[in-house]
Amino acid sequence: MDDLPLNDLDAFAAIARERSFRAAARKRAVSASSLSDSLRRLEERVGVRLLNRTTRSVTPTEAGERLLDRLAPALGEISLALQQLDSFRDSPSGTLRLNVPTIAVRLFLPDLANRFLKRYPQIALEIVGEDTFVNVVAEGYDAGIRYDERLERDMIAIPIGPRRQRYVTAAAPSYLERRGVPGHPRDLLEHDCIRHRFLSGAALPWEFERGEEMLMIAPKGPIIANAIDMQVSAAVAGLGVIHTFEEVLLPALTTGALVPILETWVAEFSGPFLYYASRKHMPPALRAFVDFVKGEQRKSG
Repeated sequence: MDDLPLNDLDAFAAIARERSFRAAARKRAVSASSLSDSLRRLEERVGVRLLNRTTRSVTPTEAGERLLDRLAPALGEISLALQQLDSFRDSPSGTLRLNVPTIAVRLFLPDLANRFLKRYPQIALEIVGEDTFVNVVAEGYDAGIRYDERLERDMIAIPIGPRRQRYVTAAAPSYLERRGVPGHPRDLLEHDCIRHRFLSGAALPWEFERGEEMLMIAPKGPIIANAIDMQVSAAVAGLGVIHTFEEVLLPALTTGALVPILETWVAEFSGPFLYYASRKHMPPALRAFVDFVKGEQRKSG
């Protein structure tokens, strides 16, 4: 086993993580056929089937799962060792992979990312926006963004983006004329409400605050969607009440397409955090991004 090609092991890990030859090939900028050849060579060399392949799916065998569990940290260490060579260059380089909630992509991350890439042109930034919590280390990401400080052990969190945000409630004038204006959050139980559902299937209750008073309700309505643009469009069309980030609704509120309601009941919460694994040696691209984010927070603070 001493002469197992590292490239073939890396190809296996990429395919196993992505559960797809094509997806793994896109991320590695190679052909799917070359990955298939690597996997074939590896399986012939070890004498064990590592992946089950059908026309619709790719899944690790039991042997493949065990190999991936042990192999992923080792490949990560090799990648990190190679990235450390960036310290001998004038400017850090490499790929930085981030897993972030879609609202961050919509509200503040594009501007931040654009300025970062202009400062560090040799870094490639790969951003995956999704609204499910993932283990960033296990999934091959360098860092992630969350809207709270509850993190796994050995994770570090630093502020990123706006430090305080609010949820506001609004509806179209046509809806309010037809159904009346709610005077209390509990009145929403008798109204059509446009709700958000995460890809995990969770639909969180709506939270309201007024002074020391806090209230949570589980409204109902004609639309449940994970796409915020769909929700705003439905609200503007007069289909129901919406309750979401103030920044998302601001354009419609400014034009009068939506009208704020329950303005004394506004839920305010802490802004997002960038989080990443605690380790002695950080990849240069991640170190550059962390330092950049800290600098941005000092300027805005």
